[in-house]
Amino acid sequence: MGLLKFIIVGAAVGYGINYITQKGPDGRSIIDDLAENAPDWFDKAKQFAEDALGKVGKTAEDVRANF
Repeated sequence: MGLLKFIIVGAAVGYGINYITQKGPDGRSIIDDLAENAPDWFDKAKQFAEDALGKVGKTAEDVRANF
């Protein structure tokens, strides 16, 4: 049974890699799009984290001020 699972998972991984590296009608693959947009997503995530930390810090200060 373990060998069958291994074969199925291997086939799924192979198909997935083939799918994301396959060129579309515009000549670009999913990997190309991800690589191009990654810096923008990183900047957005960094800004989101800074905002979240600011909100948590403000809430912590409010709680400390009330006790």
